[in-house]
Amino acid sequence: MDSLRIDKWLWAARFFKTRALASKACDLGRILSNGHEAKPAREVRVGDKLAVKNEGGEFQIEVLALSHMRGPAAVAQALYRESEASIAARAKATAERKAMQQFAPLPEHRPSKRDRRRIIQFRSGA
Repeated sequence: MDSLRIDKWLWAARFFKTRALASKACDLGRILSNGHEAKPAREVRVGDKLAVKNEGGEFQIEVLALSHMRGPAAVAQALYRESEASIAARAKATAERKAMQQFAPLPEHRPSKRDRRRIIQFRSGA
């Protein structure tokens, strides 16, 4: 096997929980393969450079191996190598999110019925 569909590889490498989510990310332009937007059926090969945006952050990776089966996390991590710059950028983004939590404290109690109605009214724009 020298190539594999990119949506199937992203699912096997555990970037997305389902193949449908991987396919949707490709359709939305969140996956770049060698600098080009990737459609779900695009073939990925060993040595390709991918840019993946998901809920975990933005990953800059190089494909090291192909697998059409989803396995344990340890096996999935052996399928790719993340660049040092990507690791540093994700760590910085995580630290910034944690720092922002200090400035937006959690409420002291649950909203009352009146508060919930105001929240719903605010969100609906009425």
